[in-house]
Amino acid sequence: MLDQNLLRRDLPTVVKALSLRGLSFDTDRFNRLESERKAVQVETETLQARRNALAKQIGQLKSRGEDASEVLAESQAIPEQLKQLESRLSAIQNELTDWLLTVPNLPHKSVPAGDSSDDNVEVRRWLPPGMQADAQGNPPPLGFEVRDHVAVGEPLGLDFDTARKLSGSRFTMLRSQVARLHRALAQFMLELHTTRHGYEECYTPYIVTGSTLQGTGQLPKFKDDMFWVTKGGNDDDGDEDREDLYLISTSEITLTASVRDSILSVDDLPMRLTAHTPCFRSEAGSGGRDVRGMIRQHQFDKVEMVQIVHPEKSYEALEEMVGHAEAVLQALELPYRVVVLCGGDMGFGAAKTYDLEVWLPAQNTWREISSVSNCESFQARRMQARFRAGKGKPEYVHTLNGSGLAVGRALVAVLENGQQADGSVVIPEALRPYMGGQEVIRPE
Repeated sequence: MLDQNLLRRDLPTVVKALSLRGLSFDTDRFNRLESERKAVQVETETLQARRNALAKQIGQLKSRGEDASEVLAESQAIPEQLKQLESRLSAIQNELTDWLLTVPNLPHKSVPAGDSSDDNVEVRRWLPPGMQADAQGNPPPLGFEVRDHVAVGEPLGLDFDTARKLSGSRFTMLRSQVARLHRALAQFMLELHTTRHGYEECYTPYIVTGSTLQGTGQLPKFKDDMFWVTKGGNDDDGDEDREDLYLISTSEITLTASVRDSILSVDDLPMRLTAHTPCFRSEAGSGGRDVRGMIRQHQFDKVEMVQIVHPEKSYEALEEMVGHAEAVLQALELPYRVVVLCGGDMGFGAAKTYDLEVWLPAQNTWREISSVSNCESFQARRMQARFRAGKGKPEYVHTLNGSGLAVGRALVAVLENGQQADGSVVIPEALRPYMGGQEVIRPE
């Protein structure tokens, strides 16, 4: 959530920054709410001063033996008036807070201007050693008729028909060699992040409360993109309990929210957390995109990276996390490129985002496999996640998150880039210890 003090202190800067995201901030509404807030506060302070003056006057009248009934009557009416003012102030503040919960983060000054992914800026690209780029700087053709991951994977254990029978569209069942390869990818990623990159492995809940999602920014704006579950039964008092709960769309939610309502010691920072979880997304706004295969699913696995850091260290941490995601792709020998997102293409809570895009030969293009973002204090302010240095005043931490990587998309990339003309797939060397030393998988 945006800093309300910043809005009051420098509204034009906020408006200009949000315009880089294509958002027109309603300054009239903000100014109206601010005027109402100030008016109620002034009236409250005036009434409080009047109450104090009346109390003094009543004491003086009584000390002189004079009638204080009229002044006493006025004084006794003030608590109810103050209560009404408090209610008005609370309503104003609630309206402002509810509104600001729907306003995205301010982009960092280094974020390029732009309206869509067409305006993102490539930072670098990487091809495995020995691979010669074509004239466009892309990986060269494979030298035989390229098949997409569906055609490659179905003989190896990709089973969309059974998944469709069980759950409908946009689900996948994995069997046999593909299931093992999928598991190997997740194990490899976790091992890399925990042993080389310094992350603490976590196992988190897959179901969370609405307040947790509000803290990390998924609610209220993206409610339609979530899968909801309703907890039935009775609570401890015997009353019906119908709290709405939600399946996580990423373990960023649970890892980041683990510091909610906390005041950490500065010595606790940085915190580096990772988890392998399923992720559930309704894809409410995706229309008919990527219906074929595993690119856009309602359920998929991801190894997530989260860092909770000192504000002065967050952009250093952002570059570090991009490097951690790159290390996975390089170990898997998958061609990729890094792009910095423009203002109009960034996620709701991000101040700056890098996407890592892997090469998919069947599509002859780069596709996102990781997104790494610095949210600065945006999530921390919503969650009340702070740290204290010594005896100083608590400050908001900065939170960062990134895919390290999306396991299903990594599987897609391994199948497509490792495919051979005979239908087999070469297993990247880094995965072979997790595959019992197996170098190739072949149709059974």
